[in-house]
Amino acid sequence: MIKRRILDILNKTLEHCRDRGLLQVPVDFEPQVEVPKNEAHGDFATTLALNLAGPNRRSPREIASTLVEQMADGGGLFSRVEVAGPGFVNLTVSPAAWYQVLPEIQAQDQTYGRVNIGKGRCVQVEFVSANPTGPLHIGHGRGAATGDVLARILEATGHRVQREYYINDVGTQMDTLGRSVLLRYQQLLGRKLEFPDTCYQGDYIRDLARGMLELHGNSYRDTPEAEAVPVFTRHAADRILAGIREDLDLFGVHHDEWFRERSLYESGAVDRTIATLKAAGHIFEKDGALWFRSTAFGDEKDRVVVRANGLTTYFASDLAYHQNKFERGFELVINLWGADHHGYVARMQAGVMALGRKPDSLKLLLVQLVNLLRKGKPVAMSTRAGEFETLRAVLEEVGRDAARFIFLTRRSDSPLDFDLELAKEKTAENPVYYVQYAHARICSLMRLAEERHLPLEGSHLSRLNLPEELALIKELSFFPEVVENSARFLEPHRITYYLTQLASTFHSYYNHHRMIQDDTDLAQARLSLAGAVRIALRNGLELLGVSAPDKM
Repeated sequence: MIKRRILDILNKTLEHCRDRGLLQVPVDFEPQVEVPKNEAHGDFATTLALNLAGPNRRSPREIASTLVEQMADGGGLFSRVEVAGPGFVNLTVSPAAWYQVLPEIQAQDQTYGRVNIGKGRCVQVEFVSANPTGPLHIGHGRGAATGDVLARILEATGHRVQREYYINDVGTQMDTLGRSVLLRYQQLLGRKLEFPDTCYQGDYIRDLARGMLELHGNSYRDTPEAEAVPVFTRHAADRILAGIREDLDLFGVHHDEWFRERSLYESGAVDRTIATLKAAGHIFEKDGALWFRSTAFGDEKDRVVVRANGLTTYFASDLAYHQNKFERGFELVINLWGADHHGYVARMQAGVMALGRKPDSLKLLLVQLVNLLRKGKPVAMSTRAGEFETLRAVLEEVGRDAARFIFLTRRSDSPLDFDLELAKEKTAENPVYYVQYAHARICSLMRLAEERHLPLEGSHLSRLNLPEELALIKELSFFPEVVENSARFLEPHRITYYLTQLASTFHSYYNHHRMIQDDTDLAQARLSLAGAVRIALRNGLELLGVSAPDKM
């Protein structure tokens, strides 16, 4: 908002200086502004002069002086423009310009924060994609929240987004699932047999076995394992996948496409992709196997795509899958993977380049583990033993809003502590409650103002002359930039952090100053400020898929 106006002024100033021969400015030169750490240095600062010193062979301070002279007050935007240090230009925005932020926010309302940097670019976000071998756990929940909110942010910044779930329904893990259910099924029929540690543990396997027993009775009691396992695999995978869909729906996460790995083999896509890479010289044979020459694209070693026994690797189907994505017209493909996939990043980037795509057409985001706590103490979990906290159980205990917000309080590639008890507290220590309460508090304030027939908007914004009031307005003006940077850097946690800071600033202001009072003009101005805060909070929470309650 204000920053965009400043950049426009700087660009016009540079164009003016170039046209008049005052400065040599490269054609593709783009000015940058930042917020100084020291408030005494103004609201914004630019290093324009330092960056132009080389091309102009003049001192940065001399160039800065020229810029300041030509910029003047920026058409009333600035109350002070000055040269500082080795050549910085410090910019102080006039209070009148800051006040104008509030009616702009009110006018934009539900669209406030949206920016069109995507310009219709077609993007796919593939996330969750958990193997259908068990229910979603809390780690999957973090990936689901991150992927869903990232898609929302990209849509809010002008991208066309498709959400996809990749179903890994081929391979050893699926055979293990079928065998696990078969063995439990045979145990239910009274057969005395040992259940191997290599099989999937947990009560959900017994539930699946009971389901098969109800459907088929003892029909598969004596069926050879090689014949029975595929039947039990299909049954288990279908039931688990249905449960995953239900869990994600409960979490407010929806995918546009559920893409099956099996379809890549059935359509011949895997074989075609290998043939394409082989024709391009990227596949070679060694020790009876086919290898992808990934070292030619920066990977640490070459990778097997077809084993000596003729079976393809997971990497082969991954290559075919990504070829399929690009063939569907996606200009940018974003994958959210678990932290255990760190070793796959370099080979996947190499594969995409070998398929003729630019390296930046694929973004791989790793989602780190979640440390589940209760009152600060770790909750013991073991996926192998079937003792893990399911996403469904967490949602039933703390609710969708708390889970989504807390999952997004840190960068996805950083470990996250999730305290179940904290997520239920109605205190300032609970971040989602703290932000939602700020919104509800403003809604209550607005209801009270209506009861007293106070206008909620007016022309007395100049009464907002307290430092805390100007600080709030400045913070509000940064919301579109926060949304834009969240999209540019694929970091949804920036929204969560911003909302927490905005709520903190508002709570502090509200607790120290009367909003509704006998001075009608001042009350009207403060209500306008509170109304703008409500819009930013509501729009930010909407991007997170979190509700903005009117009452709490």
